[in-house]
Formats: sequence, structure tokens, C-alpha cells
Amino acid sequence: MLKHKIIYLITIVVLISSCKVKQEIPQNKPLLVMPNKFTTRVDSIQSSIPMARQFFKDSILIALIDTALNNNFDLQMTLQKIEIARAGVRLTKGLGKPDLAGNFAIGQRKFGNYTIDGVGNYDTQFSTNINEKQRIPDPIIPDYYLGIQSSWEIDLWGKLKSQKSSAAARLLASEAGRNLVVSELVAQIASAYYELLILDNELDFLEENIILQERAVELTRILKQSGQGNQLGVDLLNAQLLSSKAMKIEVKQEIIEAESKINFLVGRYPQNISRAKIVWANVIPPKLTAGIPSKLLENRPDIKQAEYDLLATNANLFTAKAAFYPSLNITGAMGLQAFKALVFLNPASFAMNTFGGLTAPLANRRQIISDLMAAKAEQKTAYTNYQKTIVNSFTEVYNHLNLIQNTNEMYDLKVQEVDVLRQSINNSSELFRSGRATYIEVITAQKNALQSQIELINLKKRQYSAVIGLYKSLGGGWR
Repeated sequence: MLKHKIIYLITIVVLISSCKVKQEIPQNKPLLVMPNKFTTRVDSIQSSIPMARQFFKDSILIALIDTALNNNFDLQMTLQKIEIARAGVRLTKGLGKPDLAGNFAIGQRKFGNYTIDGVGNYDTQFSTNINEKQRIPDPIIPDYYLGIQSSWEIDLWGKLKSQKSSAAARLLASEAGRNLVVSELVAQIASAYYELLILDNELDFLEENIILQERAVELTRILKQSGQGNQLGVDLLNAQLLSSKAMKIEVKQEIIEAESKINFLVGRYPQNISRAKIVWANVIPPKLTAGIPSKLLENRPDIKQAEYDLLATNANLFTAKAAFYPSLNITGAMGLQAFKALVFLNPASFAMNTFGGLTAPLANRRQIISDLMAAKAEQKTAYTNYQKTIVNSFTEVYNHLNLIQNTNEMYDLKVQEVDVLRQSINNSSELFRSGRATYIEVITAQKNALQSQIELINLKKRQYSAVIGLYKSLGGGWR
């Protein structure tokens, strides 16, 4: 009879396990087809994005990036998130395997005199079928147990497997998130570093102009004393000089803030950033080609992160649907159990039990229904976010490519403008000395020249910002 029961149980398990939960993925809108190229301009095919060390080639900048990779606060927190995700994977590795635990327990019980157990135990005192060792103590019944216990949930529908898949995808998403932080970190440090180089030159440029303006003020005072000028010209030129000195202080503050930003990114308190003195005209941005759009899917860590998040939500949706199906749990225990300490280690005290059962939700299934609804919504959100990330990455590259092209054209024109206005300063000064130009013309020439050079320096900043932005938008910096 026992043999037949075991055969029946095995047959039921096999039949149930042969059923499968239908993989339910919501009907999402199809992904937008990515264009074959970023712009109408011909761009060379670039198979891979260069590493930061190869791309920037500045030893001071590379040293700052290396320090940031070890000390940056956001990166350190991201690494701990990876450890949390790795712990989740470690937890799910045990799913689908039997649990085994040791157990040692000492207790006691007392049954009421008007209960089945109480009366039954009292009757055994008069039984002739038991020996002295088998007599139940009265009224307190001790209970000693030493053994092992096991429980096993059999993965009939693949629910536990999908939980493992979800945890693994979350781990990969967290690692992609770490790469995203590194890419952003490299871009921020590089941008702030090159801004420092430009600001150094802007400060030198302002100091040169201040010297020229001081000379113009002094010349105007001399002309006033000789009767060839007036106080108005002195005041206007002096006001322009004061404005330039204020701008110099402002640039110094910008240098302090840029240094502080770099120091914070590398995980240290504000301090001076040692750097070489480079003439701003020689601060040339590195060159980079965009390659083909499909490479974004391999290089962009945010796309990888969105993809793994989507895989995780797909697995969670499967798990939520499998919760409607019966679960099979098998439990068992074996060991020594007795109500007398003297016979506890006797082989006759060996005891065991096994139990298997199917459990399925029948009524009041609001919890699992709400879990399924939430899982579907999360899957659709992840799918939309995946598509959004792809479109956004393409748009970023597209914008930076056009920004580089347009900024370069603006820079070339601005260089010509600066050369013309610089010459106008000399011309106006000479004409002013000979009395053929007014101090208003001198002031206008100096003001226009100063403004154009500041705009030129800002264009140099934008050139660097555009190239670094393109490097990051192509997925560079994290390898």
C-alpha cells in the first residue's frame, strides 16, 4: 500500500511539473528604428571608444582621474550597491534546493485531565503492553529532541528560476550603473580641468588689458593737465579699468570654484590644483569620431543598465504570474526524541516524519493580483525607459556633433574679429595721441576688444565641453 502511495505521489508531481506558466510579456510599442548615421556629414567608422588615458593624454588630468576612481564618494556608494545586488544573487542561489537545519530542543507539557491526551496518558499507566521505560511521566511530561529538519520547495513552474534571473539582471544593472558613474566622473573632471586651463589664460588676458587701460587712464590725465582732455574722459576710462579689475576678481573666484569641484570629485578637501601653464591658443581639444549609432548599444552604460532592468522586470512579471499556481513543499525531520532523559540516546528513540503538500490560493487573492498588476506596470515602465535611453543617447551624440561643428566655425570667425579689434586698440590710441580720435573711441575700442576676447575664450571652453560631451555620450571613459 505504501509503495502504491509513493508511486501516486511521484506521478502527480511529474504531471504537474510538465505544465508550464505561459511567458506573459505585455504588448509594448515597438522600438523606434535607430538611424544608420548621426548626421548627414560623413563620419569615419570608429570601432571602439578610446580609454581615458589614451583620449586625454594629459598626465596631470590622468592622475586626477585615477585618484577619483579610488576616492570619489558617489563611486564608493555605487560599489556598495553592487555588493547589495551581489548579496541578492547569493541568496537566490539557494532557491530550489532543500534547506537543512539542526535542532536540539528541551521542553515540557501538561495536558488537562479532561482532554483526550490527558485521559489517554492516564490510561497508559494501567496498560500491560508497555515496559517501565515507556511509562509516561505524570503530570508533567518532558520532551527531548535532537535531530535535523529539512524543507524543500520544488520549482514546478519555474518561479524560483525567474527569481534567480531577476537577481542576476539586477546585479548586471548595478555594475552598468557603476560604469555610468565612472563615465560621468571622468567627463566632469576633464571638463573642470580644461576649464581651469582656460581660466588661467583668461586671468592673464585680463591682467594684460588692465595694464593697457591703466596706461590709457594715465595718458588721459596727462592730456587733461595739458588742456587737451577733460575729467569726463578720465572718469570713463577709469570706470572701464575698475570694471576690468572686478572681472579679474570674478575670474579668480571661478578658478577657486573649479579647483574645489575637482577636489570634491577626487574625494578631498579644497586645495590648489597643480597644473602647467599653457597658452590658451595651444589648448587644443582632442579629436573624436562618432562612428555608427549601433555602437551606442555596446558602449553606453546607461543603455546596458536599462536593458538589464528590463530583463529583471520581465522575470519579476513571470514570478508574479506563477504565484497563482500551486506550490509543492516537502518537509521532513529525523532524530532522537523521548520523554525521559535516561532513554534519550537509546536507538529505540529514533523518530522521523515527512510531509508533502500542494498549496494554491483560492480566495481573497488581492495580494497576488495587485503584485501582478504592479509587475506589468513595472515591466512597461522599464521597456519605455529602455527606449527613452536609446533615443536620448542618439540625441546627445547628434547634438554634440553639431555643437562641435558650429563651435569650430564660430571660433574661426571670432579669432578674426579679435585680431581686428586688437589692432583697433593700437589705432585708436595713436589717433588719440595725435588728436584725431576722442577718448570715447578709445574706450569703445578697448571695450569691444575685451568683450571679443572674453567671447573667444568662452568659445574655447565650449569647444572642450562639446568634445568631452561627445566622448561621454558615445559611452567613453568607463573602460
